[in-house]
Amino acid sequence: MRGSEEEKGGISRRHLLIGGGAGAGLLLAWAVWPRKYTPNLNATEGEHVVNAFLKIGEDGQIVVIVPQAELGQGVYTVLPQILAAELGADWRTVAVQPAPVSPLYANTLLAGEWLGNGMPSLIGKAGAWATREYAIRSAMMLTSGSSSVRMFAQSYRDAGAAARVLLCKAAAARWDVDWEACETKDGFVVLGDQKLRFGELAAEAMDYELPAILPMRPQSDAKNDEGLIGQDLPRLDLPAKIDGSANYAADIRLPDMVFASIRQGPIGNAKLKSVNDAEAKKVTGFLKIIKQVRWVAVVGNNWWAANKALDLLDPVFTVDGPLIDNEAIEAALEAAFDSGDGERFVHQGDLDAVFGGARIVASEYQVAPALHLAMEPMAATAHVHDGQAEIWMPTQAPAFARAAVADALDIGQSDVILYPLLAGGSFGRKMEADAAVQAAIIAQEMGRPVQLLWSRAEDIMHDRPRAPAHARMAAKLGRGGYIEGWLAKIAAPAAMTELWARMADGALPHEAMEKAADKTERAAISGALPPYAMNAFAIDHYSAAVGIPSGRWRSNADHYNAFFNECFIDELAQVAGIEPMSFRMQMLGNAPRLAHCLSTAAALGGWEGGIAGSGQGIACHSMTGSHIAVLVAAEIKQNRVHVGRIVAAVDCGAQVNPDIARQQIEGGLIFGLTSALGGSSAYERGMPTTMRLGELGLPRLADIGEVSVEFIRSNEEPGGVGEIGVPAVAPAIANALFTATGERFRTLPLLAER
Repeated sequence: MRGSEEEKGGISRRHLLIGGGAGAGLLLAWAVWPRKYTPNLNATEGEHVVNAFLKIGEDGQIVVIVPQAELGQGVYTVLPQILAAELGADWRTVAVQPAPVSPLYANTLLAGEWLGNGMPSLIGKAGAWATREYAIRSAMMLTSGSSSVRMFAQSYRDAGAAARVLLCKAAAARWDVDWEACETKDGFVVLGDQKLRFGELAAEAMDYELPAILPMRPQSDAKNDEGLIGQDLPRLDLPAKIDGSANYAADIRLPDMVFASIRQGPIGNAKLKSVNDAEAKKVTGFLKIIKQVRWVAVVGNNWWAANKALDLLDPVFTVDGPLIDNEAIEAALEAAFDSGDGERFVHQGDLDAVFGGARIVASEYQVAPALHLAMEPMAATAHVHDGQAEIWMPTQAPAFARAAVADALDIGQSDVILYPLLAGGSFGRKMEADAAVQAAIIAQEMGRPVQLLWSRAEDIMHDRPRAPAHARMAAKLGRGGYIEGWLAKIAAPAAMTELWARMADGALPHEAMEKAADKTERAAISGALPPYAMNAFAIDHYSAAVGIPSGRWRSNADHYNAFFNECFIDELAQVAGIEPMSFRMQMLGNAPRLAHCLSTAAALGGWEGGIAGSGQGIACHSMTGSHIAVLVAAEIKQNRVHVGRIVAAVDCGAQVNPDIARQQIEGGLIFGLTSALGGSSAYERGMPTTMRLGELGLPRLADIGEVSVEFIRSNEEPGGVGEIGVPAVAPAIANALFTATGERFRTLPLLAER
């Protein structure tokens, strides 16, 4: 029936079409808190906004709106693929557009993990409902934690189904038939031999109402040979990346634009003391020096001139308090254990009774801070004019970035126009908006557009690495090698508390560290609960103030906790006299999907039982609804780790685009390999001692042999694929090196002690 949308309580069905658990769960909340959210999308001539996730053009183009940042993980393809499958679109007509900041795109799944797991928040411990409400009302758009598909898959199905219904109604009116008799396929509405293009119906379709219940396309239709789900469709972002037309932060060019390079002080409470203006001004292309309390930037008519002048500027900073170094970091982590301030987040059974008077197997492990080292350093372009700020930047948290810029310039958030860009890698670093704030301040001072690009040294120096951690592991073995008791004590900074303080509260890095100094959090022990059956266990977090700021990183705490667990499991297998794979399998009765991965990896990799001299190691892990087992063959050559083969078996549910899933698993495996071989710097006098990529022990092609990924067939819901490849690699390599050398490696990077 044609007509305007029916409003109930000031909220229309189309306004509520935000998908997932959010839409239905918010009906009552919005009824008592009167506010409606409408799509804030712009439409060009001939384009029609269907809902918050979709525009259809009269030329037939399908524009899918994606709120998640494209970091190389393929989200600009996978989410549109879900919508296109439900809509019945022709993939060749599908385009993608980044979403503006809006409550409609809040990532309530990730917000619940952030704010609902023992981490301080603005809403205290009011529960899941309050967390979800806070996330939506704050437009908490977040790209992290392998959450994109898990959070938004249903939203895109809803959006595609809604558009399909409206188009079918428009076509049915032309044909004078019941709309439910119509179907969509390859960009057409079809009824027998009759068919109409989506573009022909786009304008008319907007006049119709949606039914009370959206009819969904049977999943068997979407997944068959003619459907789009489960197909290796070409990536939508790839052509522009190949031909160079894709815009990254450093590609933006505006009229009258200038370029800036920046220098910040050592790690800690650093303040600018002095600069050598005279030498900097001699550089050809130099324009201006911008001084702030905690940093200094040089502006030039090209970036090389700005950076050269910055070097000659030779800025001097003062730092309150001691300058951090490796000894202080290690001492802080060990002191955390002795403080007695740990919190037991997970426990079962009477561990004291199990351990009392028993023979205990114990071991200790250490991991260094892990740098992000994205190909693209921190960068942003800003233009401040007429009381507004325009910002071009890659960001995983656009609402937080907009708020940070508005606060720095003392303007309203609505006066900040944010253009989200593709990111040249991130791994969590672009959760924060340091470069955007600095670029905005410089642009305001210059009165013209400014592009700020951090140097590689600056990017490493002021990284927010994955937190360093120490572990004290203890276990009691029973008959048959079963684990009767397990105790894991993890000392690490409260990284999520720090990150939240910086992002939400605007705290400076040293202030955030102070806030988190005595805080324990569940996020720090993520992945620390082993999948193995055991009678009694406990996992404690001891917060450590290590003196370097920490933040999100690919797989976060699961990375170091998988290293602790899987290395310790191998040691327990040795004590029990059982080969490592069988030792694990006998305790995985409650984790059949992980057990399947483990047996598959062992079979494909030709597992030899972990015998001395084999150079083989195995490890497994579960996170974000996915499971993986990794078998590696490794050895040490000329004091470098050489990994001759990596075999991974993965159960990540039914994937929308298997090829993209494979890309992510393979990328995660190499990322995990990087953490095993290097990717970390020592610290001395408040500075990293290594600030060049070539000196960070990163793997070379010669260090890596064959990489094989086998997917376990599954009809389960899609799990995360962006991070699951990372955690199990380092312990698998450490276990392989034990079989190759007879020496246990309990530190990351593995050869750090050498």
